[in-house]
Order: sequence, then C-alpha cells, then structure tokens
Amino acid sequence: MTDTGNTNSTSQAMMRMVAGIAVLVVLTALLFFLAPVSFYPWAKAIHILAVISWMAGMLYLPRLFVYHAEAEKGSVQSETFKVMERRLLRGIINPAMILTWVFGLWLAWKIFAFQGGWLHAKIGLVVILSGVHGYLAAAVRKFAEDRNERSARHWRIVNEIPTLLMIAIVILVVVKPF
Repeated sequence: MTDTGNTNSTSQAMMRMVAGIAVLVVLTALLFFLAPVSFYPWAKAIHILAVISWMAGMLYLPRLFVYHAEAEKGSVQSETFKVMERRLLRGIINPAMILTWVFGLWLAWKIFAFQGGWLHAKIGLVVILSGVHGYLAAAVRKFAEDRNERSARHWRIVNEIPTLLMIAIVILVVVKPF
C-alpha cells in the first residue's frame, strides 16, 4: 500500500470513529433529556464499557512499546508500530478515557453525591491512571519522532502500572472498604 493509500485509510478510520462517538453523544443526550429515569443504567453501562476499553488500551500500548523499543529505527516494523500506537491512542484510549471521566463523574455526583472515602480514593487513583495515560501519550509522540530513549525493560515495568491501579480501583468500587 502506498503512503497515500495508508493516509486515506487512516483518515477514513478516524472519520468513522468520530462519527461513532458523535452518534453515541447524541443518543446519550437524547436519553438524558427525554427519559432521565432510564438514564442511570445506561450511564453505568457506558461507563463500564468505557473503562474496559480504556484499560484494554492502557494494557496493550506499553506492550507495543516493548516491541517497538526493540525494533530498528526507520525499519518497516518500527513504522508499523508507529501506526498501531497512534491509532490505538487516538481511536480507542483517548475517547474511552473521556467517556470514563464524563460518565464516572456524573455517577459520582448523581448517585453518591461525591461522598465516601472509597470514592475519593478511587477518584485519586483514576487521576493517577490519567497521568499514566499522559505519560504513554507523550511516549507515542516520542516513538513517532524516533526519539524514544527508554528500554524494552522500562516499558515492561510501565506495563504493570495500569494493572495495579485497575486492581485497586475495582476493589474500592466493589468492596467499598471505607
């Protein structure tokens, strides 16, 4: 495939993603305004789906970095990783994080009135996870510019951080220990 063909394919994929998100936003807004009583289970479902998508990307992206760090700069393999990383970040991880925050904050406000130590701890851990997200987004830019200075070992260690945060967050949400 030529560079032009690859660019068109990427543009089309991004347009489909934007259209899908726009449809989700419109349908969610309609549900919120037309059937507010029915909104809670939908908000919870969308929040859970967004969390799953965000975590899937947060667990996969550092794994891509492990292999990318081992690839020779400028190689076909390295260029393929750049495309994969960019699409994963822009097409899945970023939108999923935004939806997670929007619906999570709505649920925290509407259902829990921002009360509970477990909720405050959870939000704190999600803030940290968002910081890790930012770190990974910066790494995507560095890899794209062939400026990665981190080893594959570093990325293997970073790969564990979202897992540990996810475990702590799930325990807080399910057990509500305080």
